[in-house]
Amino acid sequence: MRARWVVRAGEGTRLAEVLVRARADVDAVKDGRVFIGRRRAKSADDAVKPGDEVFIAAPALPIAAATILLDEDGLVAADKPADLVTIPDQDGGASSLLASVARSLGVDTAILHPTSRLDRGVSGVVCFARTPAAAERLRTARERGDYARRYVAIAATEPKEPYGDWDAPIGRAADPRHRAVAGKDAASALTRFAITARASSWVLLALEPVTGRTHQLRVHASNAGAPLLGDRVYGGPSRVTLPTGRVVSFGRIALHAARVRVPRHDGSVLEITAPVPTELRDWWRAGTGDDVAWDAALGDLTALRG
Repeated sequence: MRARWVVRAGEGTRLAEVLVRARADVDAVKDGRVFIGRRRAKSADDAVKPGDEVFIAAPALPIAAATILLDEDGLVAADKPADLVTIPDQDGGASSLLASVARSLGVDTAILHPTSRLDRGVSGVVCFARTPAAAERLRTARERGDYARRYVAIAATEPKEPYGDWDAPIGRAADPRHRAVAGKDAASALTRFAITARASSWVLLALEPVTGRTHQLRVHASNAGAPLLGDRVYGGPSRVTLPTGRVVSFGRIALHAARVRVPRHDGSVLEITAPVPTELRDWWRAGTGDDVAWDAALGDLTALRG
């Protein structure tokens, strides 16, 4: 929850004075939970004026330590839970994967630079560079197409083609938090996909983003007529009644970053994997899907695409 406070004349010119009147806790600014309009407050000494809106988020609940998948060659990889943001949002920094990884490693968040991000509701591998050299190496890898990501997803309906490329450009939707095909300031986007298995109620997809647009996989899947389970923003169902009469509810998006391949400094390839979460496996089984399908979804995409 967030409290909203509108600064009135005579209430002071510093954020600290507003925070006292709002009875905000002393750590709110330090935690990154205070915004002046759309700008995150940097200090209690930030200037305010009458009419400014100040938003103060409640302290985040404690989160579990991050599951570190790898820490070598200047690179850290973690398995992000679906209910966690990658980097701080308006609820502050303490409830982000970045903060959790930093606490697990005993380092300051400032030295960790995310080289990939996953939306809240999406799970899987997220990489952080610990050194400038590693950050530059991965930036170059992206430009060369050597930063390979494999996602697995469960779609509510089957796309028209069993495999191929989704290349619709993606831009901002009417709601600036969301994205749309051919939206405002649309940029080229490319996703390689293949149906890897079919259950009675839905299909399993293997997805490889070539570009990295915001919400790219979710938007492309929806545009192809195959919105993902739990992705209400882009047309996916929040619950489904199966032919048996069982109702299955989806508390997250059925999208998981299962594997990332990046180069080491010596040119060899580093592969990082995150196991498919239990809830996705359970949903697949509920739709009469076979567990073996997950192994197929991690196979060679060229072979999967015929």
